[in-house]
Amino acid sequence: MTFSLVLMGLTIHVLVWEKLPDWGTWFTKLIERLPAPLAYLYSAWHCPYCFGFWIALALQLLTGVYTLPELAALTETFGLAGTIMAMSLDALVTALLIMVGSLALRALALPAIKGFELTQTFKAGMSQAQSTQEQQHDNA
Repeated sequence: MTFSLVLMGLTIHVLVWEKLPDWGTWFTKLIERLPAPLAYLYSAWHCPYCFGFWIALALQLLTGVYTLPELAALTETFGLAGTIMAMSLDALVTALLIMVGSLALRALALPAIKGFELTQTFKAGMSQAQSTQEQQHDNA
């Protein structure tokens, strides 16, 4: 098993649905200007599994890489039908792994953000306490 397609697909999903919309208004304006069918696809493909399936197929065609390389043997056995079966099955597996990866990132993000906020609050409190202590020392 290789995770190349999973990592590429998950990276593209995070970029397109979680990062680009927050990087200014240009991306949102671009999405608003898309033709209706493409705008619908963008809104419908927020699901990492749905997106994962289609991006896996596209990446397979571009790279020739499979998540489960053993499925490539179906081409030798069944010809074109085997290739279609292999790509479809591999895309389903890749989509599942992209979905699991997306869920794992979200599960890790909340504690990480909370920890960062608590650290910042602690540092601000320490800085404030230190400046108060210095002021009291200067007044004495």
